[in-house]
Amino acid sequence: MTIDQEIARRRTFGIISHPDAGKTTLTEKLLLFGGAIQKAGAVKSSKIKDHARSDWMEIEKQRGISVATSVMGFTYRDTKINLLDTPGHQDFAEDTYRTLTAVDSVIMVIDCVKGVETQTEKLMDVCRMRSTPVICFINKLDREGRDPFDLLDEIEEKLDIKVRPLSWPISMGKTFKGVYSLYEKSLHLFTASKTVVEEGIEISDIQSQELDQLVGEKNAEQLRADVELIEGVYPEFSVADYAAGEVAPVFFGSAVNNFGVKELLDTFIRIAPTPRSRETTVREVAPHEPKFTGFVFKIHANMDPKHRNRIAFVRVCSGAFHRGDTYFHVRHNKGYRFSNATAFLAQDRETIDEAWPGDIVGIYDTGNLKIGDTLTEGEKLQYTGIPSFSPEIFKEVVNKDAMKSKQLEKGLLQLMEEGVAQLFTFDVGKRKVIGTVGALQFEVIQFRLLHEYSATVEFHNQQIYKACWISSSDERKLQEFIQSKMRYIARDKDGKLVFMAESKAWLQMVQDNFPEIRFHFTSEFKD
Repeated sequence: MTIDQEIARRRTFGIISHPDAGKTTLTEKLLLFGGAIQKAGAVKSSKIKDHARSDWMEIEKQRGISVATSVMGFTYRDTKINLLDTPGHQDFAEDTYRTLTAVDSVIMVIDCVKGVETQTEKLMDVCRMRSTPVICFINKLDREGRDPFDLLDEIEEKLDIKVRPLSWPISMGKTFKGVYSLYEKSLHLFTASKTVVEEGIEISDIQSQELDQLVGEKNAEQLRADVELIEGVYPEFSVADYAAGEVAPVFFGSAVNNFGVKELLDTFIRIAPTPRSRETTVREVAPHEPKFTGFVFKIHANMDPKHRNRIAFVRVCSGAFHRGDTYFHVRHNKGYRFSNATAFLAQDRETIDEAWPGDIVGIYDTGNLKIGDTLTEGEKLQYTGIPSFSPEIFKEVVNKDAMKSKQLEKGLLQLMEEGVAQLFTFDVGKRKVIGTVGALQFEVIQFRLLHEYSATVEFHNQQIYKACWISSSDERKLQEFIQSKMRYIARDKDGKLVFMAESKAWLQMVQDNFPEIRFHFTSEFKD
């Protein structure tokens, strides 16, 4: 195939939602349709041994939540789908935000009982920043939920995006009959716990008596009235408006019952955008350009607990990636040969020889790559828009087993490289403090240090308001500041100087007293 043909058959998207809306369950069913798995798992069921495929970390199985982005690739109807299942919990938002830089579109899962929730609004803000196309899947129709029209109004109001339903539910809860596809003009009847989905029944005219026989006279009349209202209130669906991030098509279903998912997937591969052009510090890069470019959006250590490996997730943006070739590392200003490259199905991997725009490649790495790095065939450009975060919660790491100090050092270094937390080592006393955006991160770090590195730690709360990276054009003034504030000076994992401010008021006073010192709230800054 030519590069244009490879691009045309690829769709790279993320699944996002508030916790417990059914995101991971929907992911499972999409994998089921793609033939990537033979049996769907259950994230929270202790009775089922086969846990959800996308939640592969041990702590995810125990807690029943996603704490890291999973990357899964599969083929459906000759379309190569790259699916990124993201954490829903707000304490892991950094991973989700970064992942959204690597996708071309998004499926947002909404609980029909709870409607639009806080985390959903935050995720939508990130999508809006990049005009990312969004499809809404309103889930759990097998439960007694809210009126579908009320849900559509809430999506428009809270998420600030126009909607256009492309499927419509026939009742819900105990009397749920199925969905009518407004896009395909076909009826899909609901059967609880269905594992094999049959083709929909084509209804060329919903005024026909056949509809009454299939769903009952009362439901048929309600569906006709609803469809008439939808066609009268909502403009005709425009693929161009969806691709521009201006309109969100809406589907209804029950992911746990495998229902409504096929209609979503069939429509998705028809309307979702192929890999798009992306901005760099120099110019916009188009996917069909012949030379390879890509960027690292995620690092993960110990995907295989038996082998202490470190994998960088690279989004291919242009050209073709060939295993074994040497590529230019822009930050290091030198070339590296990547002989080990893999494609993903959660923690399962297979070696690949080439990858095309839209694909996610896993590169085995010994520490040369970090989040935000750009790889090219020689051109000095840097992909932009990968966010970094200033920590909000700080805790000191206390080693409970002095015999495992080396394991702890290695574990902290590798876990911090994943970008989910930041490590600060104080110059005085060499105390190690971890900063995160969410409290649950500490539980994950503690769990992984124990189970992946055999290091036992406790975390002690610290009275720290903000970590501020410091710099100055006057080296003498910088040294004077360090000497006067020695107790509050630390270094991040890259050795950069950081001032650990105890309160907002004190930070302001210090800034006023030392005008020659520049205070930065992210480690990425230019003097």
